[in-house]
Amino acid sequence: MKLLRFGDVGNEKPGMLDADGKLRDLSGVVGDIDGSTITPEGLASLAKVDPASLPVVDGSPRLGPCVGRIGKFICIGLNYSDHAAESGMDVPPEPVVFLKATSAICGPNDDVRIPRGSEKTDWEVELGVVIGKTAKYVDDKDALDHVAGYCVINDVSEREYQLQRSGTWTKGKSCDTFGPVGPWLVTKDEVADPQDLHMWLEVDGKRYQDGTTKTMVYNVPFLVSYLSQFFTLHPGDVISTGTPPGVGSGIKPNPVFLKAGQTVRLGIAGLGEQTQKMVQD
Repeated sequence: MKLLRFGDVGNEKPGMLDADGKLRDLSGVVGDIDGSTITPEGLASLAKVDPASLPVVDGSPRLGPCVGRIGKFICIGLNYSDHAAESGMDVPPEPVVFLKATSAICGPNDDVRIPRGSEKTDWEVELGVVIGKTAKYVDDKDALDHVAGYCVINDVSEREYQLQRSGTWTKGKSCDTFGPVGPWLVTKDEVADPQDLHMWLEVDGKRYQDGTTKTMVYNVPFLVSYLSQFFTLHPGDVISTGTPPGVGSGIKPNPVFLKAGQTVRLGIAGLGEQTQKMVQD
């Protein structure tokens, strides 16, 4: 299934994409696409719904984040060896873990607001893993049992705030609109192998990132298991699993950063695409 949320900010309705690519309204079936409805039981119930029985949504409504009320927005840094190399950093002996503020979350095609004074706003296409079943002290072999599905994430980053202004990475990752999520949550039964997905990103039509989840250092089952050793993962939590090479800060000898008026497009095979216009805050 491809599950999504549509409508104005803060008033999104649940939806489903049918086999013909038509948007169907799920609001008569569930209240939202969130931690309460993406459990194994909830997804099993939704799988029994005939999309043809649902109202078609006319036009092209705004798409919201594909998961509502995200509890934790957990990010993994330097999880692609070639990206670590372009950043001038070593592959970490254990995953680099940081949290992105949930106030950064926005829809997949919403404007991204460049913070006041920012000169180093950057892009990162990433595979998002959505938790559907509570996970605590989970083994690798059982980890995918706790995953509801996958989505596209742009881990927008302000590199000066992240790396040059002391402290943790959080403040360079958490500016408003720095977390576009969606367009839809693709349930795991439709993703044969999360470690074999092509991913890409373009700025004004120029392709900068063109990679694959094959080159992840720490794969999805390992990450779910690893994180569950430190804190409980709950349905509706999202893990952003790192980015392949091609970020603006890694371009040599002259890094490239985002400016107001530019358009970013990104996508992952089978998981959809995002498009964001950069605007000045």
